[in-house]
Amino acid sequence: MINNQLINPQSIVVVGGSGDLQKPGGKILYNILECFRGDVFVINLKQEEVQGVKAYSRVEELPQDIDMAVVAVAAKYCPEVVRDLAQQKNTKAFIVISAGFSEENKVGAGYEKQIVEEVNKVGGCLIGPNCIGVINHHHHSIFTEPIPRLDPGGADFISGSGATAVFVLETGVALGLKFNSIFSVGNSAQTGVEDVLAYLDETYNPETSSRIKLLYIESINDPDKLLHHARSLVNKGCKIAAIKSGTSEAGMRAASSHTGAMASSDMAVDALFRKAGIVRCNGRLELATVAAVFMARELNGDNMAVITHAGGPAVMLTDSLSQGGIKIPTIEGPKANKLQEKLFEGSSVGNPIDFLATGTAEQLGEIIDACEKDFDHIDAMAVIFGSPGLFPVREVYDVLHTKMRTCSKPIFPILPSVVNADDDIKYFLSKGNINFPDEVMLGHALTKVHKTQAPGRESIEMKDVDIHAIRNLIKGFENGYLKPQQVQQLFEAAGIPTVKEVFVNDEKMLEKTAEEIGYPVVMKVVGPIHKTDVEGVSLNIHTKTHLINEFNRLMKIEGAQGVILQPMLKGTELFIGAKYEPKFGHVVLCGMGGIFVEVLKDVSSGLAPLSTAEAQDMVNNLRSKAILEGLRGNDGINIDQFVDIIVRLSVMLRFATEIKELDINPLMGTKDSIITVDARIRIEHA
Repeated sequence: MINNQLINPQSIVVVGGSGDLQKPGGKILYNILECFRGDVFVINLKQEEVQGVKAYSRVEELPQDIDMAVVAVAAKYCPEVVRDLAQQKNTKAFIVISAGFSEENKVGAGYEKQIVEEVNKVGGCLIGPNCIGVINHHHHSIFTEPIPRLDPGGADFISGSGATAVFVLETGVALGLKFNSIFSVGNSAQTGVEDVLAYLDETYNPETSSRIKLLYIESINDPDKLLHHARSLVNKGCKIAAIKSGTSEAGMRAASSHTGAMASSDMAVDALFRKAGIVRCNGRLELATVAAVFMARELNGDNMAVITHAGGPAVMLTDSLSQGGIKIPTIEGPKANKLQEKLFEGSSVGNPIDFLATGTAEQLGEIIDACEKDFDHIDAMAVIFGSPGLFPVREVYDVLHTKMRTCSKPIFPILPSVVNADDDIKYFLSKGNINFPDEVMLGHALTKVHKTQAPGRESIEMKDVDIHAIRNLIKGFENGYLKPQQVQQLFEAAGIPTVKEVFVNDEKMLEKTAEEIGYPVVMKVVGPIHKTDVEGVSLNIHTKTHLINEFNRLMKIEGAQGVILQPMLKGTELFIGAKYEPKFGHVVLCGMGGIFVEVLKDVSSGLAPLSTAEAQDMVNNLRSKAILEGLRGNDGINIDQFVDIIVRLSVMLRFATEIKELDINPLMGTKDSIITVDARIRIEHA
């Protein structure tokens, strides 16, 4: 766990401290001495003084108790050093820089286990091993560069990879991104990304804490902890962006259902992040750009003015914003005409507002003022201004700097001339500004942030789902795929409507059952898992002769145990599925059935349990949403009931983790009702 000795130690010992700044022990000691105001000690077997600090050869020689140790010696020596410091010097915080632990081999994993045991014995905190260290306002216990100038309003950055942390820092500094603290957790032997985030949540102070959290995660060991604290921080007003690497299509496991084939751990991560209100990023530049968007004034509304002196970048930005749902509305009318008169001939104010390569700082000021005061339908501005090679641009950047601080509407600066105007951009950044050198990346990041929903509620919408009945049913079922009547029992307990169906394995009952249901009917084989693959479904049966012929055909299919008879329903085919992902719980999918799920894979995902708002958002994100609402005179479906079924299903799954895969395909939807036509559930008891 994170403790005060790690955050604000009064004394630090560098084990393996060196005078060679090319070595981790040398550079980390140098960085600590540059900013730390407490007592600094060094353990070095060969030297009596290192970088002006008295060196000791053994732990027992240290003259006092030590709050924090930074360990930079070979892995095999680390367990003994940690043990001696913990037991003899009351050390409660350890940053183990050294590599050669669980990331390398079994022997290293053994060393790592010993270290964790020794730290846990004294209730201490361990960062690492195999990390680059920690930076905060009290100490810079890190051996890499750059070390950014820290700002309380900057981002807290937690990384599972030291190298990635360095590269994100480099990328962010170039954009003008500010940092408040950096934690590199390495192997996360005791303290992982979730644990640091929990500490930032539990110690959050709205007056003094940073509102921006950045995460690089390679392994989510405790999804519930991550979800709880991320959701808590976002609800307190924070913004969180994260990269989760290491999940790809190659990692998907084989499964026997449509849901199992589509759902993956990566989809579970997506669902978890959405539930927590985390903006998911796919790379370092995107993470840094999203963080820079966080630092700008928040966009309230959907309408953007694109102000430019270069047509091409404005078009690309307009495309990027429009594709993400941010509009670039036309600007016209008397006030637009008045602005046009202040610009050079050939300029355009229609939006994008193009004031040409010859545009001046004064004209930029007039345009921004007009967007701020005259054009009420404009919610924010993006300003593209590089170096046209005709005149210095610093005066333009001064105007931009002033307007970014005085306007109530957000202004996003795009200064792309990172070579031609390098000095001017550095000058602009030195005044505390951010820069988005690539307009398309800004558009992509801005729309991602703008579309991120508020976190889902922590409480569960129970509806009237009968959890007691569901648990009793599940306990009585054997492993494997449930029988149709067992599925119906579960759905009845959950309040999920199902079509009337009757199991028949005797030709004598067949005709009577069909007449009771009423023609036309549907007949489905019972036994084979994939009915369509064995031609095990017969639709639109109108006559007794057709009924008997199809029954005889279906019963000849290998594995056939009987058939299910159902009324033939009409409507729009829908799909709901779920797959249990270890640690995460159930990933729930929804979409249209048939070709939409099998070929187009037009599905949305969420993490059970789902609220009504989350389920509604899943439906809204479907590309086929317009069809569900009703298109070109065709009736839509009862979307409210579809959402209700998704929520009920997610509640059932939350209390039935034995369900490993579930498919409802199709549900038949009309404007009046939605009913389950076919469902398959596989359970697995622990």
